[in-house]
Amino acid sequence: MQANPNHRPSSFQALELALQCIETLRPTVARIQRCDRDLSEQLRRALSSVALNIAEGNRSQGGHRIARFSTAAGSNSESRAALRVAVAWGYVQQREIDAGEQSLDRVAAMLHRLGARR
Repeated sequence: MQANPNHRPSSFQALELALQCIETLRPTVARIQRCDRDLSEQLRRALSSVALNIAEGNRSQGGHRIARFSTAAGSNSESRAALRVAVAWGYVQQREIDAGEQSLDRVAAMLHRLGARR
């Protein structure tokens, strides 16, 4: 019996949304990289940290779970700040980050409901 390549194991909505943020912002991060490699790398690490800490928190228990979700929330805030810095420097326009910011807002709300301390 062959596995279905389109089948995903049951998904965790917060993780799926964090991954969607990365996909949405990928072209913007590439544009930022052409102007400021350091800022783009920091933004890339922060966005990755959101998803990775959500995934880890989903499989953790107790205080470790809250700590991972809190770390994800911090990285989410860092991602938003990096996007605003890129706009302030003129690397990208506000309209280019609006969709990503809206998705990051939704991630922040989910993390808050999951108990992230921020």
